[in-house]
Amino acid sequence: MVKTDRRTWKSQYFTRLLSLVEEFPKVLVVTVDNVGSKQMQQIRISLRGHGEILMGKNTLIRKCLRGHLEKNPNLERLMPWIRGNVGFVFTKDDLRSVRDRILANKVKAPAKAGALAPIDVWVPAGNTSMGPEKTSFFQALAIPTKIARGTIEILNDVHLIKKGDKVGASEATLLNMLNVSPFSYGLILKQVYEDGFCYEPAVLDVSLDDLRSRFIAGVRNVAAVSLQIGYPTLASVPHSLANGLKKLIAVAAATDISFPAAERSKAFLANPNAFAAAAPVKAAPVKEEKKAEKKVEKVEEKKEESEGEGGFGDLFG
Repeated sequence: MVKTDRRTWKSQYFTRLLSLVEEFPKVLVVTVDNVGSKQMQQIRISLRGHGEILMGKNTLIRKCLRGHLEKNPNLERLMPWIRGNVGFVFTKDDLRSVRDRILANKVKAPAKAGALAPIDVWVPAGNTSMGPEKTSFFQALAIPTKIARGTIEILNDVHLIKKGDKVGASEATLLNMLNVSPFSYGLILKQVYEDGFCYEPAVLDVSLDDLRSRFIAGVRNVAAVSLQIGYPTLASVPHSLANGLKKLIAVAAATDISFPAAERSKAFLANPNAFAAAAPVKAAPVKEEKKAEKKVEKVEEKKEESEGEGGFGDLFG
């Protein structure tokens, strides 16, 4: 392959980035810390036909996007997120499915000294199959142990590394001796850009039912506040009308005033027995009646048998 000069390479990179920005309306901003070239290749293969991954230096990306702000001012919202070791995943598919494809490609990795722990690391209790000569190593890390059948056994679960802390040399050595790879690395979603707006990746997990329930809860809160302060709103007007109607019916029930909505209440107060007679009576279930009949039949059969036995006893005395 013919190696191009730096100016030509920049021009080609700018052209590719702008073409992707114009073609794809959805962009996932991802971090690529601790991701190797082989793992990146696997991620590209899994996204083939569903999205395009583009990496690059942050200065080049910012310069390219700033030059395109006149045509697409919404790209300014991406600028604050172009920090650190980041890349772009351009797609037209459903963002949730693309997100799942990205997160599925993770590789387990051993703990390295000086690295930040992405999760809490616990060492479980149990036999380590290590010889007694390693006891001092566990004592240095304040891990309670005992010798069982010629090997070291950890007595309790130990919280070795906390999330966000740097991995020490002793902790990394211990985990490697135990053949434990506690971390898994892959692309991490940092921000989502869709149709000119940026939002957190957690929004992708919000369903239509969640939106509906939150909207209804908000309407209820607005109606409650409006009723309390006496300020009418679209959310509180139906409740105000219903409450007003209840008050009018109460006034009509205590006076001679009558109107169509209050006639049933006045009739009930005048003759409650008429409504009690009209109320349907719940019939007993048919199955329960049949069970009761069978029980009665069995009791009668037992009585007959006992009477018969007594008679034969008298005959053959």
